[in-house]
Amino acid sequence: MSNALHKIMLVSLGCDKNLVDSEMMLGMLSEAGFEITNDEQEAEVVIVNTCCFIMDAKEESITTLIEYGKLKETAKCKALIATGCLAQRYADEIHKEIPEVDAVVGTSAFDKIIEVVRSVLGGGRQDAIEDLAHTVSGKPRVLSTGGHYAYMKIAEGCNKRCTYCIIPSIRGDYRSVPMETLLAEAARLVEGGVRELILVAQETTLYGIDLYGEKRLPALLHELAKIEDLKWIRLLYCYPEEITDELIDTIAAEPKICHYLDLPIQHSEDEVLKRMGRRTRRAELEETIAKIRARIPDICLRTTLICGFPQETEEDYDHLKSFVEKMRFDRLGVFPYSPEEGTPAERMDGQIDEAVKKSRAEGIMALQQEIAFEQAQAMEGRVLECIVEGRIPEENVLVCRSYMDAPDVDGYVFVDTEKEYMSGTIVRIKVTGSEEYDLIGEFADESAE
Repeated sequence: MSNALHKIMLVSLGCDKNLVDSEMMLGMLSEAGFEITNDEQEAEVVIVNTCCFIMDAKEESITTLIEYGKLKETAKCKALIATGCLAQRYADEIHKEIPEVDAVVGTSAFDKIIEVVRSVLGGGRQDAIEDLAHTVSGKPRVLSTGGHYAYMKIAEGCNKRCTYCIIPSIRGDYRSVPMETLLAEAARLVEGGVRELILVAQETTLYGIDLYGEKRLPALLHELAKIEDLKWIRLLYCYPEEITDELIDTIAAEPKICHYLDLPIQHSEDEVLKRMGRRTRRAELEETIAKIRARIPDICLRTTLICGFPQETEEDYDHLKSFVEKMRFDRLGVFPYSPEEGTPAERMDGQIDEAVKKSRAEGIMALQQEIAFEQAQAMEGRVLECIVEGRIPEENVLVCRSYMDAPDVDGYVFVDTEKEYMSGTIVRIKVTGSEEYDLIGEFADESAE
């Protein structure tokens, strides 16, 4: 079968780790001669890389599959393939409830995507579900991020077993990608124009523990920093209990590593953290955060919280609010607790009403909004190194991100200018004001890399 005439469309849902899998599938398909398209009316095969981390994500995945299944009646679509987390977890149910789906590909089997596509184009229904000990890495990628930044998944799976989380059951145990594979991938990405690498995993801080018998994230960071044309390295998903003095010192010492840490702490109160299966307590969280800020004074700290976990009391919630007020995180996201099928937390007594969970989450966000706006205003006068994202031509505005801003989840820095800069250019911006979460600025000098 000739691949060249067959057009493939891929829709990626969920997290940035899923996005890396999607980009590898696109890379493998492109290398095999298939044509990649964003036109759903032209696509002969539609692949939906699904998510099912929380209920909203599961519903979005199901809805998306049903919607794209309709293309078989109205467009050129011959086959629909479900990949990713929902496919891994509910393969049989998908075939039963969504008959438009012709094949499912699990989280550890997406390297089989070419043979699955060929099968469905030939009228077959070939599934691919691998053992969760299998890891796919180092495959060619087609970036969907604009080309000047890229996510790099340094490990798969998780060993933590938090009581609310299904990740180990759909992604398997923690498996680090060998350092030589990552360095080769990073070199290819940078050669292709990437200026910022964003390191992701379910937990980046444990990198190397399974392969090398010790945490090797600092060593990986030092090696990545040697890549000449790489300008920024950003760290996401650093569990606080695994942050070592060596890691903090590495972030402080390597100029290319953004002074930015994502610490998913989930809650502040000891009894809630214990029921969640988390490894830290409030005093340890405060101690770790104080240590990081003392060693890296301009560090930007992002965290995520869960409100309304089973048995969370009003007192727990009030203490969480006081913790947020005391810690003054630079960036913070909060989610109402979502009971996931098959998790220990789903079976716990003391499940909290949906309206209460939502109200508590909204209360935390209102408090954080005040903190974030105050901190944005306090940035006035600072000079920040920023990466150019693009421009808003009708407003004559350059759109940038500072080291304090991860793509898609944080804010922007806007500069009113007629000057044209390529995306990925590094510029120095003096902050002149703020607008809610975003900053307004002007060029600090005429230099740009």
